[in-house]
Amino acid sequence: MTAFANSRSPESEAQIRRATDEDVSALTRLINAAFVVEQIVFDGDRVDDLGVRVYMSGGTFLVAEDSGALAGCVYIETRGDRSYLGLLSVQPEHQGTGFGRRLVAAAERFARESGSRVMDLRVISARREQLLPFYQRLGYVFIRTEPFPANLVTKIPSHFILLSKSLI
Repeated sequence: MTAFANSRSPESEAQIRRATDEDVSALTRLINAAFVVEQIVFDGDRVDDLGVRVYMSGGTFLVAEDSGALAGCVYIETRGDRSYLGLLSVQPEHQGTGFGRRLVAAAERFARESGSRVMDLRVISARREQLLPFYQRLGYVFIRTEPFPANLVTKIPSHFILLSKSLI
């Protein structure tokens, strides 16, 4: 098990660990609670239990626990010398307390230990005002924009904003 797996932050007693199959339902609830703000662009939930399992088959979720409950999570998919960070989710009552920042740091350590030299992520343009400053403070830089897939139905015009950060 790597160093991030059971780390405790000096700011909190929250434990960050790898998610297991037993976490699927709690992950689904957590992600959907955190992503409800994206319903300005998309209808419905962000993910279901099957979707979480599909993500787990292609990558790793790290979860932050606070008092035995999931307070946050992040998904990492290692792609050779690059990794992808996605689904950063923090329970609404824990937002603004540092969980997101600690989860991103743990994801970067995980990616680095897996041999990645770069971390990529994307945000939706409708949330750029909230998310770009957060990721830029963590060292991520704008790379480009990309359209949503043609089969993705949106309520308002939107696109992806791709960001990257060197891990070396």
